[in-house]
Amino acid sequence: MNPKPRGRRAYSRRALLTLVLLLMFAFTSGLAVVDDVALAVGSATPTNCTVSAATPTAPSIKTCTGTIGGAAFQIRLPATGWNKTLVLYSHGYVTYGSPNPATDVGDPATGAYLLSQGYALAGSSYSTTGWALETAFNDQIGVINYFKANIGHPKRTIAWGHSLGGIITAGLVQKYPDEFDAALPMCGVVGGGVGAWNVALDAEFAFKTLVAPTSALKLVNIGGLAGIGPNIGLATGLLDAAQATSKGKARIALVAAMGSAPGWFQALTPEPAATDYVSRQFNQYLWFRYVTFPFAFGFRADLEIKAGGNPSWNTDVNYRRQLRRSPNRAEVEALYTQAGLSLEDDLRTLEDAPRIEANPASVNYLEKNIVFDGDISIPILTIHTTGDGLVPVENEQAYGKVVREEGNGNYLRQAYIHRAGHCTFTPAEMIAAFKTLVARLDSGRWKESTDPTSLNTLAASLGPLNVYPQGSTLVATPPGYFEYKPSKYQRPYTANDSYDDDDDDE
Repeated sequence: MNPKPRGRRAYSRRALLTLVLLLMFAFTSGLAVVDDVALAVGSATPTNCTVSAATPTAPSIKTCTGTIGGAAFQIRLPATGWNKTLVLYSHGYVTYGSPNPATDVGDPATGAYLLSQGYALAGSSYSTTGWALETAFNDQIGVINYFKANIGHPKRTIAWGHSLGGIITAGLVQKYPDEFDAALPMCGVVGGGVGAWNVALDAEFAFKTLVAPTSALKLVNIGGLAGIGPNIGLATGLLDAAQATSKGKARIALVAAMGSAPGWFQALTPEPAATDYVSRQFNQYLWFRYVTFPFAFGFRADLEIKAGGNPSWNTDVNYRRQLRRSPNRAEVEALYTQAGLSLEDDLRTLEDAPRIEANPASVNYLEKNIVFDGDISIPILTIHTTGDGLVPVENEQAYGKVVREEGNGNYLRQAYIHRAGHCTFTPAEMIAAFKTLVARLDSGRWKESTDPTSLNTLAASLGPLNVYPQGSTLVATPPGYFEYKPSKYQRPYTANDSYDDDDDDE
C-alpha cells in the first residue's frame, strides 16, 4: 500500500521531587501535582477545590481537581491576582497499565514560577493511555470549557506540552484554532503520527532484515497487549547479540541511519565528535536498547489496537535514498569498511526484501490523530534538543516545511538546544521560551526574540532555574540554545506532502 495524503518528560519523578526540594529557597511548596481529565463538561463529577496558605515567597494557590467523562483534571491558579491567562499543559506518553494522574505542568519548579507570575495552570490525564490523541483532544478542550464555566473566562489561552503532549498541543491549535492564542510544542512529534510510525517501521525493517531475518520478531501486527513484552524481549536480545560483533555494530549504525537515531545519549555529556564513530554507534545502541525499541517493537501494539490494525508501510521506500539523505551516512560507511562488510550487498538485501503494507482504515485513523496541514494563525514556538533519539529533531523540519508551504511562516519560530536526550530542557530554557511567546503576543512581533543569544540571555536571567537533574542532585546547566538547521525528515507525511522518492529538496 502507498497511501496518499488528503489535501515527556525530561524528568523522572525522583528528579522532579529533588528539583522542588533544592529550589525551595526560591519557591514554596504547595506544588502538589494532582488529578484528572476531561471529555465533556456536562459529565463533570463534583470538584474538590482547596486553597493553600500564602508564604513569603509564593502566593496562595487555589487547586481544583475532578473528573470529566472518565478523565481526571487539575487546575491551579493564584487565589488572588490571576493574570487572566490560562496555560493548558498536555503531558507525554503513558504506557498501558502505568499510573496516569492529571498533570498541569511539566515539572514543579516551572509550575511554581508560572504560578508566582499569576498564570493559571490546567491539564488532563486523558481518558486513555498510550497513543492517546483521539481522547486527549476532547479531554483537553473539556478542561478549557470547565475552566470557563467554573473558574473564569481567560483573556488568553496558551497551549504547551512535551513529547506526545507536543503533538497534542500542535493538534489542538490546528483542530480548535479559536480556543488558543499561542502554543509551545516542546520535543513534540510534530512530523505527525503517520510519519513518526513509518520512520519507526523503517528502523524495525532494516534491523530484522539485516540482523535477524529468520527470527520470530514481529514488525507489525504484534498481537495485542500480550505481545508487547515478548516482542520487546526478543528485539533487545537480538540487539545485544549484534552489538557484540563488528558486523553487528555496523548494521546497527545502518538501522540508526534509517531511524534517525543520534550518536549522543546522555544529557550532560559532550557530544562525541562527528568522526568518533565508535562512540556514536554505541550511543545509538543505547537509544535502541533502552528507549526506541520498546516503542517500535512493543508499544506499537497499543496503536494497532486503537487504529484497528497496522497503520505503517514501506512499500514505496528507497532505502538507498534514505541512507544518502541521513546525516549518519559517513559513520555507516566507515563502520562497514572496518567490519569488512559490503554496504552495497546489505542495501540490495533491503531493496529485495518483502515489504509491509498498511491497513487503509488504520492509516485513516492515524491521519486524524494526527497529521499537520500548516494552517496556523496564532504564534507558535517549538523547541527541541538536537540529540533526541525518541522524537528525532528532524520532526521540526517537516512541521516547518508544511507551515511555510501554506504561507504561515510568520507565525512559526523553531528553536534548538544543543543537548542529548528527549525533552531534556532546564526549567530556565522552557520558561525563556514561554516568556518569549508571551512577548510575541504582547508586541505582535517576533523581532530577534527567538535567536539563540536572546533566548540564552533570558534563560540565564532566571538564575537557579538553570539546572538539570543528574541522579539525586541538580547540576548547574547553562542555557543551550544555538543555531541549528535539522536535516530533512526521512518519511514526511502531512496533509499536503507524502513520501516522494525524488524529493531531495532542503
